Amino acid sequence: MMPNSVHGKSILLGISGSISSYKAVDLASKLVQHGADLDVIMTSSAAQFIAPLTFESIIHKPVIQDVFTSGSEEGIYHISATEQADLVVIAPATANMIAKIANGLCDDPISLAVLSSKAPVIVCPAMDGHMYQNPATQENIQKLTDRGIVLVGPTTGHLASGSIGQGRLVEPSDILGHIRLLLGQTGDLAGRKIVVSAGGTQEAIDPVRFLGNRSSGKMGYALAEAAIDRGANTVLIAAPNNLTNPIGAKILEVVTAKEMHRAILNEMEDCDILIMPAAVADWRPKETSKNKIKKNDLENWSITLHKNEDILRSIKEADLVKVGFAAETENTLSQARQKLNEKNLNLIVANNVTETDIGFGSENNEVILIDREGNINELGLLSKYEIGQHILNAVAPMLKPT
Repeated sequence: MMPNSVHGKSILLGISGSISSYKAVDLASKLVQHGADLDVIMTSSAAQFIAPLTFESIIHKPVIQDVFTSGSEEGIYHISATEQADLVVIAPATANMIAKIANGLCDDPISLAVLSSKAPVIVCPAMDGHMYQNPATQENIQKLTDRGIVLVGPTTGHLASGSIGQGRLVEPSDILGHIRLLLGQTGDLAGRKIVVSAGGTQEAIDPVRFLGNRSSGKMGYALAEAAIDRGANTVLIAAPNNLTNPIGAKILEVVTAKEMHRAILNEMEDCDILIMPAAVADWRPKETSKNKIKKNDLENWSITLHKNEDILRSIKEADLVKVGFAAETENTLSQARQKLNEKNLNLIVANNVTETDIGFGSENNEVILIDREGNINELGLLSKYEIGQHILNAVAPMLKPT
């Protein structure tokens, strides 16, 4: 797995006493899978909801549960973990824990870690809706925000009290997204703007039918995640898909090729890199019926198509690094080189879509990178995220100095 913004980072995960503590297990597992050096701190009330052994089975080291145990290895371990942390995350953070941190109290291992650590802090509130809306809690939350602590959530939903309201802990996958966003801010693409397209456009025939393609959008979304992990200001222009939007990206939803073209043109100001894995329709119906076309009215049906403008070819901004994709069924290299030249690209990503179990809809792919100088880099079977990182590695040296 290619490194992401979490890989190799020392993270302290603080768990305070909430019924939503069980979600912290999933978060801890995700952080370890992403390569974090994870330490877990629990309050005594948190241990009433979930056993420390659960986390020890994930991180393979003891869970910190006491502020100090004189002369013990745990006491030394606690201080060391706080000093080495790149990030402190508190999930869940109860109203009591938020009040302690806001007012500088440190009578438990989590509040002590926040007060003694120089690392950035993410706080993920979880409590009953009335507790969250209480003016005292809102004042404490404002204090944390004013100090630069990142608040993630809470969301609205079913609460432990049985009511529905705001106070539910954000899902672990979303917390992970915010962690990646924060840790990626010092990446090598920080300050750069990257526009990425994703998915397959749809060209309406009538209100229920359209011309489309098999693109899932996964390559574009993986590229956006890779760009965010490296600190880029990332804009994701997405045709219809069923994917979860990456945390930290500006999302622009489009349907047709014309809409995608317009959205991309609107984002070209200050753009450094444009990457186009989207499968943009080459053609659109000349006419779109306002009503559903009935099959009983037709024995044969022909549709007149008009050609859509080539987005990459039309964009000629100076100093813009342009990356195109060539999904081919034959003569992959020659077709890719032709597109590279015709569209004046800096890099093209080519693959043969007749290969099974890769490409459209898959988590993996095998691609070939070809740059303007004719250099060829054949990548073996990789995840689309890893391919995205290879693409960014290739284009980063092409950027003009800031």
